Amino acid sequence: MKVLLQQVVINDPRSAFHGSTKDILIADGKLLRIDDAIEMADVRTINVEGAVVSPGWVDPFSHFNDPGTEHKETLESGAAAAAAGGFTTVFVIPNTKPAIDTKSTVEYIAAKSTHLPVSILPIGAVTRNTEGKELAEMYDMRASGAIAFSDGIRPVQSAGLLVKALQYVKAFDGVIIQVPDDTSLAPHGLIHEGIISTRLGLPGKPMMAEELVVARDIKLARYADSHIHFTGISSPKSIEYVRRAKEGGLKVSCSVTPYHLFFCDEDLLNYDTNLKVNPPLRSRNDMLALREAVLNGWVDCIATHHQPHDYDAKVLEFEYAKFGMIGLESAFSAVHSVLPDLSSEQLAYLFSINARRIFGIADAIIEEGSAAEITIYNPDESIKFDKAMIQSKCHNSPFIGQELRGKIIGVVSGIKTSFTHSR
Repeated sequence: MKVLLQQVVINDPRSAFHGSTKDILIADGKLLRIDDAIEMADVRTINVEGAVVSPGWVDPFSHFNDPGTEHKETLESGAAAAAAGGFTTVFVIPNTKPAIDTKSTVEYIAAKSTHLPVSILPIGAVTRNTEGKELAEMYDMRASGAIAFSDGIRPVQSAGLLVKALQYVKAFDGVIIQVPDDTSLAPHGLIHEGIISTRLGLPGKPMMAEELVVARDIKLARYADSHIHFTGISSPKSIEYVRRAKEGGLKVSCSVTPYHLFFCDEDLLNYDTNLKVNPPLRSRNDMLALREAVLNGWVDCIATHHQPHDYDAKVLEFEYAKFGMIGLESAFSAVHSVLPDLSSEQLAYLFSINARRIFGIADAIIEEGSAAEITIYNPDESIKFDKAMIQSKCHNSPFIGQELRGKIIGVVSGIKTSFTHSR
């Protein structure tokens, strides 16, 4: 099928067409032609005022719950949510049942994802069953298609085990993804330790639990001369550690979530369990410092930390509610709403280019002859985020009812397309 994108603004800092308004003809999974105006019959035409085209967006940390807890999400529903959020590639974390800790599970994800509208890349577990006790067979998983390695929402606690993992993946230029959290510090903490936790009478979790792990793991990465990526960073001090490590030439990178940029612990005053996340929402000053870090280019990419939970896991006392929220469909609009000064170039790097570079994914430059891997969006259209926009099986989102800025028009991933607007 041929697709013609009419009068779209091209946002790709590496493209000769960057900043220009063009027609783009897509056929057989390729950007066949880019010109001022293209006339062609028998073609699906996409013509939406204000449309912008970017290299396909990448989410390096999502939970699709398949296999094992498909009542929360499946690869099919997760892929639909990703496409609705403008993502053409999603990494799925290994906290499934069974865990993604063998080549057979990696191959299961890869095979089942073949005909879905976006590329789903499995993250292999660092340790068997993500239990943090012994290393999994990372080499076999890499050979079968694992894009990176992590224990997902159960970060590796043992320094000795993690340094072995970093040394192991160095042989094939692999990347370890770590959610920085020392679980021995305030193991029963529910929200950020501070004034709000005291007012609400909830056990707090200090930022030190994150910062200690970031500092430790940077030293381990230096020792192993290997690459570590921190995701879900919520502490300004953690950002500083990462920035200094980069300046020292270390292979260290980081991502932040849209919700850590949008919300702070003050938003928990009504005990909204959809805002119960780990790492927790920090203070308002910390949130503002994270936003500044993104604008300054100290953050490499955006990671949604999409974690679907069914009604019974969220609609109950705060203490017993599960951690996590969905985030694929709302990610772009949330970030764009709180960072209106973020340039189009910065957006392309945050949502696509940097993640492709860090994890060694095939590039997606918008030029004639390149693979069709693009996201089409309108940065200026305002939306009211509601349940009808959610393709995930679950609706545990604090963004429902929020007025946001920026709308997704569609995605093209090879020969697969998904559009919300067309003519």
